[in-house]
Amino acid sequence: MQAHRKALIAGFALMLVNRFSGLVLPASSKFLIDEVAGNARGDLLLPLAAVVAGATLLQGISSFALSQVVSVAGQRAIANMRRRVQKHVLHLPVSYFDTTRSGVLISRIMTDAEGIRNLVGTGVIQLVGGLLTSFIALGVLFWLNVPLTLMVLCILAILGATMAYAFNRLRPIFRERGERNAQVTGRLGEGLGGIRVVKTYVSERREALAFTRGVHSLFRNIASSITGTSAVTAFSTICVGAVGAVIILVGGRSLIEGQMTLGDLVMYVFFVGLMAAPLVQMANIGTQISEAFAGLDRIREVMGTAGEDEGDEERRPVPALRGDVTFENVSFSYEEGVPVLRDISLHAPAGTTTALIGPSGAGKSTLIGLVMAFHHPTEGRVRVDGLDLREVRLGDYRRQLGVVLQDNVLFEGTIRENIAYARAGASDEEVMRAARISNCDEFISRFELGYDTRVGERGVKLSGGQRQRVAIARAILADPKILILDEATSSLDSESEALIQEGLARLRRGRTTFVIAHRLSTIRSADCILAMEDGRIVERGTHEALMKEQGLYHRLYTRQHGIITNLFVNPGEELTDVAGDASEVPTGGVPGR
Repeated sequence: MQAHRKALIAGFALMLVNRFSGLVLPASSKFLIDEVAGNARGDLLLPLAAVVAGATLLQGISSFALSQVVSVAGQRAIANMRRRVQKHVLHLPVSYFDTTRSGVLISRIMTDAEGIRNLVGTGVIQLVGGLLTSFIALGVLFWLNVPLTLMVLCILAILGATMAYAFNRLRPIFRERGERNAQVTGRLGEGLGGIRVVKTYVSERREALAFTRGVHSLFRNIASSITGTSAVTAFSTICVGAVGAVIILVGGRSLIEGQMTLGDLVMYVFFVGLMAAPLVQMANIGTQISEAFAGLDRIREVMGTAGEDEGDEERRPVPALRGDVTFENVSFSYEEGVPVLRDISLHAPAGTTTALIGPSGAGKSTLIGLVMAFHHPTEGRVRVDGLDLREVRLGDYRRQLGVVLQDNVLFEGTIRENIAYARAGASDEEVMRAARISNCDEFISRFELGYDTRVGERGVKLSGGQRQRVAIARAILADPKILILDEATSSLDSESEALIQEGLARLRRGRTTFVIAHRLSTIRSADCILAMEDGRIVERGTHEALMKEQGLYHRLYTRQHGIITNLFVNPGEELTDVAGDASEVPTGGVPGR
């Protein structure tokens, strides 16, 4: 509200001009009937008409200007609110996104922010303007006839109490509407985003039913709010009718008894309308404002969640890293009492490669998440170059990370833009160099638009292997001190994998690298291999040393190579891959994750 103070002040000034000029026409009725008509003063008609015309013109101009000022201010407020909420959401911890659907957050940013228009825009102005007009009209009514006005006030007091009760009941309904709308939007986004999976498993009907249930739930909520709003409007109409009946009875009697002139009665009717109409209008405005407050309540919940970098300026700045990573008796739980990592201690010297292997659910990705400071240990410490990651500035630290995750995310845009995402302002030469190292230029050269080829939403216009190579090029361009490779070659065929292994080897040189790989042949050269099981490191050492121990690593490695050797002996046999999951190995293929 503070940021839009000037627009609001201008809006209120225009509203005053608009409301006062709007009083001239009804006020002129008494003068027209009692003075002009009653005394046959035709010479006053032209001045009276000129005053009314001028006031009406002023009312029209001020109404247009008011709409322009407050509407633009309202839209600006919406844009600013959306920017603030989106900026805050981007700084929330990863754990928040793990428990909150993206559709809900999109609804908070885009839909709930719309309500602020009724607070900064026309809603509040109209509400205050209506109240002002009602108070002025009330003063005039008391001046014209006190007993009649007291009766009218009794009826309008009943209307006001009913409206207050109705708004109190409607606000939770509007709040629930926003939540249900977010749920429906979220499910719709998931279905459209995963359309290939939906079609593969012929689940169109299932998705349609889920969406139908959500839409029906939203419809019932909207129907309830419509019923409540309609009831308020209907009751307002009844009250207005009751006021009219009282005016006929009491006002007519006053006219007969000479307590009011005909001009007084006509003017009274006009000013009752001026007082009652804003009250009826406020029923609609009040509903909009209630909905706006409900949306702001939901936004306040999001904004009240602390960002992961809150207080970052008070933490230690991070100088250029060497990349020495140490875990000191680290344990971690997503939920209290359910440990995912148990008493992990390790040391990854700067410039070395540490590989993580083990069954699914062993804690490999969680350990990587701690290195990236997505989470912090429940117990113990993670240090980089001796700095506790709890105590350093996250932005400084993450600028020195490079990552290729298992689920590669590309943004709608060109290949050039997606590679350069890692480093704003990178030159075309630097982008192309990264593309050559990751073997992207091999397929980019086949596109008519080359590096300006658009990848589509989430990179759907590229194959899985092409998306992965773009992600690798992005990490290369970042020139990180600590490199994370989570199944970096999982979407590549054997030929493509061989082509980029040399590039990855050059990328790893001089950098501390953590690798999660299920193709164990890709990590034989790692300086240290950590075999994990049930959240613990059960084995550690080089490939040769672990093969001699004949433990978990030896079992997984020989099983994988045995599978490859015997693929054509039992091509349809169900086997267990290195992740410990049962999977049917396709004929002529190499099992992946």
